[in-house]
Amino acid sequence: MNNTVIPNFIGIFVSIFLALLLFTKKGKNRSDNILGIWLLTIGFHLWLYYMMLSDGIYQFPILLGSHLIFPFLHGPLLVFYIISLTKPHQFTKKMVTLHAILPIVVCLIYFPFFSMTADEKIRVFQNQGQGFEHIISVVNILLSLSGLFYLFYNFKLVNDHKRNIMAQFSNQEKINLNWLRILVYMMAFIWILIIIVQSDFLIFSTTTVYLICIGYFGIKQVGIFSNTSTNIIANIPIQDPNSTIIPEQIKKYAKSGLNEETALEIHEKLNQVMIDEKLFKESELTLDELSKALDVQPNYISQVINEREGVNFYDYVNKLRVEEFKKISVLPENQNFTLISLAYECGFNSKSAFNRIFKKMTDLSPSEYTKSQLPTK
Repeated sequence: MNNTVIPNFIGIFVSIFLALLLFTKKGKNRSDNILGIWLLTIGFHLWLYYMMLSDGIYQFPILLGSHLIFPFLHGPLLVFYIISLTKPHQFTKKMVTLHAILPIVVCLIYFPFFSMTADEKIRVFQNQGQGFEHIISVVNILLSLSGLFYLFYNFKLVNDHKRNIMAQFSNQEKINLNWLRILVYMMAFIWILIIIVQSDFLIFSTTTVYLICIGYFGIKQVGIFSNTSTNIIANIPIQDPNSTIIPEQIKKYAKSGLNEETALEIHEKLNQVMIDEKLFKESELTLDELSKALDVQPNYISQVINEREGVNFYDYVNKLRVEEFKKISVLPENQNFTLISLAYECGFNSKSAFNRIFKKMTDLSPSEYTKSQLPTK
């Protein structure tokens, strides 16, 4: 067994193992099924590649050429998985049909080859695709375009989700998809190998590593491969991505029905509630909960925060938490408490999130800030 074959066997085993975990898991949902199907697709693709290397594919002439279709399936399947997680209401038959068009077109392009007899197919393969050079060139161009499109589209889906949760949640550690962002980055690397390097060994070896990463992040992320499922990500209300405004690009809300006077009243009411009741200390505070406390529509609160504070809901609440920490951390009666215990008191729910957010908003670590507040001798 040569070094080229070993990664394939590992990848095939990992893909089947992870797919079985998903299909046998209790309480599995649509995203689990899609991920399982995608893993089996990757596994079968790796098996076809092994059969090509070993010339075993000639024993199954009906499969000759099928490996040319599989690269067009991975982009759509990743899109289906991300959408099923982040925007389940957009997962429709129309959407699936739309993304199935290109694979179907490629099948039609290769139809003259697929309609050949077994001996004719083998002859074409043994002669490096002789007679189909133009078709192969066209399909390679389509493959490159498909890869680029799905890279950008998948990045957009993950970024839209991040903006959405930052517009509605004050803590995102349990619902972020950073692990999925890493998988999209790795998929981008594989597509670079496909388009530029064109080394089958590197492509399929990297794919094996990719499968191992899916397993690692999947097991680490609660509810993907385990029986403890969570629907919190899928149940996040979807907002227009433009509703999350960054300070340097504040946009007006079109047709919101919120006039200047009402916006001012909501802003005053918001600040009063936050100062008096310190709602930001609730670690899992959401836009919906704040909406109920103020008796104001969530989209109005989001608009007021975006336009008058210049930040999204996530940054607004965490800015208040940081300011509260800065106040209580210098009090004499709190000097015996650890910084993280004070951070929890202010509404943060993890040390990593606290350190990251504090550094982002002050350019100092919490310990550097507290040291800077000590009286000089």
